[in-house]
Amino acid sequence: MEPTARGLYRAKEFAAKAGVTVRTLHFYDRIGLLVPTAREANGYRLYSDADLERLEQILALAFVGFELDRIKRLLAGPPLPLEVALRLQRTIIAQEKHRLELALAAIDEAESSLARADESERWQAVAHVIKVFKMQNDYNWTENYYSPEGREKLAEMRRTTPHETVEAGERAWAELIAEVEAAAANGTEPASEAGRALAQRWCDLVRAFTQDDPDVSAGLNQLWSDQTHWPTGFKRPWSDAADAFITAAKAARG
Repeated sequence: MEPTARGLYRAKEFAAKAGVTVRTLHFYDRIGLLVPTAREANGYRLYSDADLERLEQILALAFVGFELDRIKRLLAGPPLPLEVALRLQRTIIAQEKHRLELALAAIDEAESSLARADESERWQAVAHVIKVFKMQNDYNWTENYYSPEGREKLAEMRRTTPHETVEAGERAWAELIAEVEAAAANGTEPASEAGRALAQRWCDLVRAFTQDDPDVSAGLNQLWSDQTHWPTGFKRPWSDAADAFITAAKAARG
C-alpha cells in the first residue's frame, strides 16, 4: 500500500492498514472522534500516520468498555505523544482490572456466605455485591476532571492503598460531613474554634486523598467546582449549607 504524494492514505487504504472498516472511519468522522487530516478535491478522506495513532487510542479505550462520548472527552485537546498515550492506556486498563478484581472479590465473598447464611445474612451478602458495583459505576465519570498525569497517579494510589485504609477514610468522611451538617444547622460560627477545627479535619482528609500531589489536587478541585460532567441527578454528599459553612471555616482558618 502506497501513500499519496503528500504521505496521506485514502480511506480504503487507511482502513486496510489499520484493520478497521471504511464504515467505521466514516462513522468516527461523522461524530468528530477521528477527523481525517485532509480531503481531496472530490471530498475523499485522507488519513495520516498521526490519525493511525489516534485510532489506536480510540480502539484501546473502546476495548476496556469506554463509551464513545467519554473517549472523545478523554482525547480532546492537543494529541498526546504515542509513548504518553500508551502509558495512559496501560494505567486505564490496570484500573479497570482493579475494578473487576474488586467485583470478583465481592462475588466470591457472597458465594462463600450463602452456603452458611440465614435469610438476613443472604440479603447482606447480595447487598454488598450491589454496593461494590454501584460504587464503581457512580464514580467512573469523575476521571473526566483529571489530566492524563493525574489519572495515572490516582490509579497508582488506588492500586497501592490498602482496602482497610480506604474504608477508614470513607468512615472518617461520613462522620465529618455529619458534623459539618450539624454545625451549619445549629448556627455555629465558621470562624469559631469549633468551625476552624472542622475545617482542619476537612483539609487533612483531602490531603490524605491527594497525598499533596499537585495533579491529583487540581483534578479534585476541578471535580467539585465544575459540574459540567456530573451525571444527571448526582449531588454532592453534603448540602449547600454545609458547603458554605466549610468554605467559610477554611477561609477563617487561613
